[in-house]
Amino acid sequence: MATIYDQISSNNRKAFFLIFFFLIFVIFIGWFFSYYYENTSILYFAVILSTVMSFISYYQSDKVVLTMSSAFLIKKEDAKELYRIVENLAITAGMPTPKIYILEQAQPNAFATGRDEKHAVVAVTRGLLEKLDKRELTAVIAHEIAHIKGKDVLIGSIVVVLVGIISILSDFFMRTFFFNQNSDENKNPLFLILGIVGVILAPIAASLIQLAISRKQEFKADASSILLTRDKEALISALIKISSDKTPLKKINNATAHLYISSPFKGKTEWYSKIFMTHPPIEDRVKALENL
Repeated sequence: MATIYDQISSNNRKAFFLIFFFLIFVIFIGWFFSYYYENTSILYFAVILSTVMSFISYYQSDKVVLTMSSAFLIKKEDAKELYRIVENLAITAGMPTPKIYILEQAQPNAFATGRDEKHAVVAVTRGLLEKLDKRELTAVIAHEIAHIKGKDVLIGSIVVVLVGIISILSDFFMRTFFFNQNSDENKNPLFLILGIVGVILAPIAASLIQLAISRKQEFKADASSILLTRDKEALISALIKISSDKTPLKKINNATAHLYISSPFKGKTEWYSKIFMTHPPIEDRVKALENL
Protein backbone atom coordinates (compact mmCIF):
# COMPACT_ATOMS: atom_id res chain seq x y z
CA MET A 1 0.00 0.00 0.00
CA ALA A 2 1.34 3.42 -0.98
CA THR A 3 2.45 5.72 1.84
CA ILE A 4 2.27 9.50 2.04
CA TYR A 5 5.95 9.59 1.07
CA ASP A 6 5.22 7.56 -2.07
CA GLN A 7 2.48 10.05 -2.92
CA ILE A 8 4.80 13.01 -2.41
CA SER A 9 7.48 11.42 -4.62
CA SER A 10 4.87 10.66 -7.27
CA ASN A 11 3.61 14.24 -7.24
CA ASN A 12 7.13 15.60 -7.51
CA ARG A 13 7.62 13.47 -10.63
CA LYS A 14 4.28 14.66 -12.03
CA ALA A 15 5.27 18.28 -11.44
CA PHE A 16 8.51 17.72 -13.34
CA PHE A 17 6.60 16.02 -16.16
CA LEU A 18 4.08 18.88 -16.47
CA ILE A 19 6.76 21.55 -16.60
CA PHE A 20 8.79 19.47 -19.08
CA PHE A 21 5.67 18.97 -21.24
CA PHE A 22 5.05 22.72 -21.23
CA LEU A 23 8.67 23.56 -22.12
CA ILE A 24 8.71 21.10 -25.03
CA PHE A 25 5.34 22.27 -26.33
CA VAL A 26 6.13 26.00 -26.36
CA ILE A 27 9.62 25.50 -27.78
CA PHE A 28 8.26 23.16 -30.49
CA ILE A 29 5.57 25.67 -31.49
CA GLY A 30 8.21 28.40 -31.51
CA TRP A 31 10.43 26.28 -33.75
CA PHE A 32 7.49 25.51 -36.05
CA PHE A 33 6.62 29.16 -36.57
CA SER A 34 10.25 30.29 -36.85
CA TYR A 35 10.78 27.65 -39.57
CA TYR A 36 7.49 28.36 -41.31
CA TYR A 37 7.95 32.14 -41.39
CA GLU A 38 11.78 31.97 -41.61
CA ASN A 39 12.18 34.13 -38.51
CA THR A 40 14.48 32.75 -35.78
CA SER A 41 13.44 35.47 -33.31
CA ILE A 42 10.16 33.57 -32.81
CA LEU A 43 12.10 30.55 -31.52
CA TYR A 44 14.15 32.71 -29.14
CA PHE A 45 10.95 34.27 -27.83
CA ALA A 46 9.43 30.81 -27.28
CA VAL A 47 12.46 29.63 -25.30
CA ILE A 48 12.41 32.73 -23.07
CA LEU A 49 8.62 32.57 -22.59
CA SER A 50 8.59 28.87 -21.67
CA THR A 51 11.44 29.34 -19.20
CA VAL A 52 9.85 32.34 -17.48
CA MET A 53 6.38 30.78 -17.29
CA SER A 54 7.79 27.50 -15.92
CA PHE A 55 9.45 29.50 -13.14
CA ILE A 56 6.21 31.36 -12.43
CA SER A 57 4.17 28.14 -12.45
CA TYR A 58 6.35 26.71 -9.68
CA TYR A 59 7.07 29.72 -7.48
CA GLN A 60 4.13 32.07 -8.07
CA SER A 61 1.21 29.83 -9.06
CA ASP A 62 -0.51 30.17 -5.68
CA LYS A 63 -0.59 33.95 -6.06
CA VAL A 64 -2.00 33.57 -9.57
CA VAL A 65 -4.75 31.26 -8.29
CA LEU A 66 -5.70 33.55 -5.40
CA THR A 67 -5.80 36.60 -7.68
CA MET A 68 -7.98 34.79 -10.20
CA SER A 69 -10.33 33.73 -7.39
CA SER A 70 -10.52 37.18 -5.73
CA ALA A 71 -9.70 35.58 -2.37
CA PHE A 72 -8.52 37.71 0.54
CA LEU A 73 -6.29 36.83 3.49
CA ILE A 74 -7.83 36.75 6.96
CA LYS A 75 -6.36 36.91 10.46
CA LYS A 76 -7.22 34.77 13.46
CA GLU A 77 -9.59 37.36 14.92
CA ASP A 78 -11.55 37.54 11.65
CA ALA A 79 -12.80 33.93 11.87
CA LYS A 80 -11.70 32.33 15.13
CA GLU A 81 -13.52 29.01 14.73
CA LEU A 82 -12.24 28.50 11.18
CA TYR A 83 -8.72 29.39 12.26
CA ARG A 84 -8.84 26.93 15.17
CA ILE A 85 -10.05 24.13 12.88
CA VAL A 86 -7.25 24.74 10.37
CA GLU A 87 -4.66 25.09 13.12
CA ASN A 88 -5.70 21.87 14.91
CA LEU A 89 -5.78 19.83 11.72
CA ALA A 90 -2.37 21.15 10.67
CA ILE A 91 -0.95 20.09 14.04
CA THR A 92 -2.52 16.65 13.65
CA ALA A 93 -1.01 16.35 10.16
CA GLY A 94 2.39 17.49 11.46
CA MET A 95 2.72 20.59 9.29
CA PRO A 96 2.73 24.39 9.70
CA THR A 97 -0.62 26.14 9.79
CA PRO A 98 -1.50 27.29 6.25
CA LYS A 99 -2.57 30.82 5.51
CA ILE A 100 -6.35 31.15 5.36
CA TYR A 101 -8.21 32.99 2.62
CA ILE A 102 -11.91 33.63 2.12
CA LEU A 103 -13.87 34.07 -1.10
CA GLU A 104 -17.00 36.21 -0.84
CA GLN A 105 -19.08 33.66 -2.70
CA ALA A 106 -22.40 32.13 -1.65
CA GLN A 107 -21.61 28.72 -3.12
CA PRO A 108 -20.18 26.33 -0.48
CA ASN A 109 -16.74 25.25 -1.70
CA ALA A 110 -13.05 25.25 -0.80
CA PHE A 111 -9.60 24.70 -2.27
CA ALA A 112 -5.94 24.61 -1.29
CA THR A 113 -2.94 25.94 -3.18
CA GLY A 114 0.79 26.54 -2.75
CA ARG A 115 3.95 24.67 -3.71
CA ASP A 116 4.66 23.03 -0.32
CA GLU A 117 3.66 22.95 3.34
CA LYS A 118 5.55 26.16 4.16
CA HIS A 119 3.81 28.11 1.40
CA ALA A 120 0.36 26.54 1.63
CA VAL A 121 -3.02 28.25 1.54
CA VAL A 122 -6.49 27.02 2.43
CA ALA A 123 -9.30 29.04 0.86
CA VAL A 124 -13.00 28.68 1.67
CA THR A 125 -16.09 30.45 0.40
CA ARG A 126 -18.41 32.41 2.64
CA GLY A 127 -21.13 29.95 1.66
CA LEU A 128 -19.13 27.05 3.09
CA LEU A 129 -18.88 28.77 6.47
CA GLU A 130 -22.60 29.56 6.52
CA LYS A 131 -24.07 26.31 5.18
CA LEU A 132 -21.96 23.60 6.85
CA ASP A 133 -21.88 22.71 10.53
CA LYS A 134 -18.62 22.44 12.47
CA ARG A 135 -18.11 18.71 11.87
CA GLU A 136 -18.70 19.08 8.13
CA LEU A 137 -16.45 22.13 7.91
CA THR A 138 -13.70 20.24 9.75
CA ALA A 139 -13.99 17.34 7.30
CA VAL A 140 -13.70 19.68 4.32
CA ILE A 141 -10.66 21.46 5.78
CA ALA A 142 -9.10 18.05 6.51
CA HIS A 143 -9.57 17.18 2.83
CA GLU A 144 -7.67 20.33 1.84
CA ILE A 145 -4.95 19.68 4.44
CA ALA A 146 -4.54 16.22 2.90
CA HIS A 147 -3.99 17.84 -0.52
CA ILE A 148 -1.27 20.03 0.99
CA LYS A 149 0.39 17.18 2.89
CA GLY A 150 0.50 14.98 -0.20
CA LYS A 151 1.77 17.83 -2.42
CA ASP A 152 -1.33 17.62 -4.60
CA VAL A 153 -1.50 21.42 -4.39
CA LEU A 154 1.84 21.69 -6.20
CA ILE A 155 0.42 19.80 -9.18
CA GLY A 156 -2.89 21.63 -9.11
CA SER A 157 -1.28 25.07 -8.94
CA ILE A 158 1.18 24.32 -11.75
CA VAL A 159 -1.65 23.06 -13.93
CA VAL A 160 -3.59 26.33 -13.49
CA VAL A 161 -0.75 28.36 -15.00
CA LEU A 162 0.41 25.92 -17.67
CA VAL A 163 -3.01 24.94 -19.01
CA GLY A 164 -4.00 28.59 -19.14
CA ILE A 165 -0.86 29.63 -21.02
CA ILE A 166 -1.12 26.70 -23.46
CA SER A 167 -4.73 27.65 -24.23
CA ILE A 168 -3.78 31.30 -24.80
CA LEU A 169 -0.85 30.38 -27.04
CA SER A 170 -2.92 27.91 -29.05
CA ASP A 171 -5.58 30.56 -29.63
CA PHE A 172 -2.91 33.10 -30.62
CA PHE A 173 -1.26 30.73 -33.10
CA MET A 174 -4.58 29.76 -34.65
CA ARG A 175 -5.38 33.43 -35.24
CA THR A 176 -1.93 33.87 -36.78
CA PHE A 177 -2.65 31.06 -39.23
CA PHE A 178 -5.90 32.63 -40.40
CA PHE A 179 -4.59 36.19 -40.63
CA ASN A 180 -1.61 35.06 -42.70
CA GLN A 181 -3.31 32.50 -44.91
CA ASN A 182 -3.00 34.65 -48.06
CA SER A 183 0.78 34.90 -47.68
CA ASP A 184 1.06 31.15 -47.09
CA GLU A 185 -0.22 30.03 -50.50
CA ASN A 186 3.22 28.82 -51.63
CA LYS A 187 3.95 26.97 -48.36
CA ASN A 188 3.64 23.20 -47.99
CA PRO A 189 -0.07 22.57 -47.16
CA LEU A 190 0.72 19.31 -45.31
CA PHE A 191 3.13 21.15 -43.03
CA LEU A 192 0.45 23.76 -42.37
CA ILE A 193 -2.18 21.12 -41.57
CA LEU A 194 0.13 19.33 -39.15
CA GLY A 195 0.83 22.60 -37.37
CA ILE A 196 -2.87 23.41 -37.04
CA VAL A 197 -3.65 19.91 -35.72
CA GLY A 198 -0.86 20.21 -33.17
CA VAL A 199 -2.06 23.59 -31.94
CA ILE A 200 -5.65 22.29 -31.61
CA LEU A 201 -4.69 19.07 -29.80
CA ALA A 202 -2.22 20.64 -27.35
CA PRO A 203 -4.78 22.31 -25.03
CA ILE A 204 -6.98 19.20 -25.20
CA ALA A 205 -4.04 17.01 -24.16
CA ALA A 206 -3.16 19.44 -21.36
CA SER A 207 -6.77 19.42 -20.10
CA LEU A 208 -6.95 15.62 -20.16
CA ILE A 209 -3.75 15.43 -18.09
CA GLN A 210 -5.30 17.95 -15.70
CA LEU A 211 -8.50 15.93 -15.35
CA ALA A 212 -6.81 12.56 -14.91
CA ILE A 213 -4.58 13.86 -12.14
CA SER A 214 -7.36 15.80 -10.40
CA ARG A 215 -9.86 12.92 -10.25
CA LYS A 216 -7.39 10.49 -8.65
CA GLN A 217 -6.29 13.08 -6.11
CA GLU A 218 -9.85 13.66 -4.89
CA PHE A 219 -10.29 10.02 -3.85
CA LYS A 220 -6.96 10.06 -2.02
CA ALA A 221 -7.73 13.32 -0.22
CA ASP A 222 -11.15 12.01 0.84
CA ALA A 223 -9.57 8.93 2.41
CA SER A 224 -6.82 11.00 4.06
CA SER A 225 -9.44 13.36 5.49
CA ILE A 226 -10.99 10.42 7.35
CA LEU A 227 -7.60 9.50 8.80
CA LEU A 228 -7.29 13.02 10.21
CA THR A 229 -10.81 13.43 11.61
CA ARG A 230 -12.05 9.86 12.15
CA ASP A 231 -15.42 11.22 11.03
CA LYS A 232 -16.50 9.58 7.80
CA GLU A 233 -20.14 10.61 8.13
CA ALA A 234 -19.22 14.31 8.35
CA LEU A 235 -17.30 14.27 5.06
CA ILE A 236 -20.06 12.33 3.30
CA SER A 237 -22.63 14.83 4.56
CA ALA A 238 -20.44 17.78 3.51
CA LEU A 239 -19.88 16.41 0.00
CA ILE A 240 -23.60 15.84 -0.49
CA LYS A 241 -24.46 19.35 0.75
CA ILE A 242 -21.81 21.01 -1.42
CA SER A 243 -22.66 19.09 -4.59
CA SER A 244 -26.43 19.53 -4.21
CA ASP A 245 -26.18 23.29 -3.66
CA LYS A 246 -27.03 24.97 -6.98
CA THR A 247 -25.69 28.42 -6.12
CA PRO A 248 -23.37 29.51 -8.97
CA LEU A 249 -19.81 30.61 -8.33
CA LYS A 250 -19.63 34.09 -9.82
CA LYS A 251 -15.93 34.12 -10.62
CA ILE A 252 -14.61 30.80 -11.90
CA ASN A 253 -12.89 29.43 -14.99
CA ASN A 254 -11.73 26.07 -16.30
CA ALA A 255 -8.12 26.68 -15.26
CA THR A 256 -8.92 26.74 -11.52
CA ALA A 257 -12.01 24.49 -11.36
CA HIS A 258 -10.02 21.33 -10.56
CA LEU A 259 -8.67 22.86 -7.33
CA TYR A 260 -12.03 22.93 -5.54
CA ILE A 261 -13.28 20.09 -3.34
CA SER A 262 -16.33 19.82 -5.60
CA SER A 263 -16.86 21.07 -9.14
CA PRO A 264 -17.83 24.77 -9.01
CA PHE A 265 -19.78 24.42 -12.24
CA LYS A 266 -23.43 23.69 -11.54
CA GLY A 267 -26.20 22.29 -13.71
CA LYS A 268 -24.08 20.76 -16.48
CA THR A 269 -25.41 17.32 -17.39
CA GLU A 270 -24.51 16.98 -21.07
CA TRP A 271 -22.38 13.96 -21.99
CA TYR A 272 -19.43 16.10 -23.10
CA SER A 273 -19.50 17.93 -19.77
CA LYS A 274 -19.21 14.61 -17.95
CA ILE A 275 -16.20 13.62 -20.06
CA PHE A 276 -14.37 16.79 -19.07
CA MET A 277 -15.47 16.82 -15.43
CA THR A 278 -12.70 17.98 -13.13
CA HIS A 279 -13.97 15.79 -10.29
CA PRO A 280 -15.25 12.22 -9.99
CA PRO A 281 -19.03 12.01 -9.45
CA ILE A 282 -20.05 12.64 -5.84
CA GLU A 283 -21.90 9.29 -5.86
CA ASP A 284 -18.60 7.50 -6.55
CA ARG A 285 -16.78 9.43 -3.83
CA VAL A 286 -19.52 8.73 -1.29
CA LYS A 287 -19.53 5.04 -2.19
CA ALA A 288 -15.74 4.88 -1.81
CA LEU A 289 -15.98 6.53 1.62
CA GLU A 290 -18.74 4.19 2.76
CA ASN A 291 -16.53 1.21 1.87
CA LEU A 292 -13.63 2.44 4.04
